[in-house]
Amino acid sequence: MLSAHIQEQINRELKKYPVDQKQSAVMSALRFVQDEKGWISTDDMSDVADFLGMAKMAVMEVATFYHMYNLKPMGKTTITVCTNLSCTLCGAEETVAHLKTRLGIGLGEVTADGKFGLREGECMGACKDAPLFTINNKRLCGRLSKEKIDQILAELDKS
Repeated sequence: MLSAHIQEQINRELKKYPVDQKQSAVMSALRFVQDEKGWISTDDMSDVADFLGMAKMAVMEVATFYHMYNLKPMGKTTITVCTNLSCTLCGAEETVAHLKTRLGIGLGEVTADGKFGLREGECMGACKDAPLFTINNKRLCGRLSKEKIDQILAELDKS
């Protein structure tokens, strides 16, 4: 069941679209669920589908297509490293290796304390700042070096 807060957010989003185009709010609805719960379960996808009058499979297709949605718990802070070609040519493999070492986890894993999850993602559209990663799909960090990564991790560890 979607919380009252999520339903309120979706209803506010629905005002942007024609009444007969409720499915247009599916990406926002999924984001609202993830913001509140940290990830999106199949039950959440079903609830979003019911709320928007969509087929459950259609919501699942959206949730599984885009890399920004966590389909399993990924920790309080999810770091998603762009590993597409431009970032790879500019050091994404080194970025991933450093994060794996520092966090003690691999891609798709979560630290034992639940603080950090590490994922790889598709192009984030900021190739000029490669290599880069996002933090919880909200903050983009680019032009990464080992020192800058360590500084960001220290900052995140304090919060």
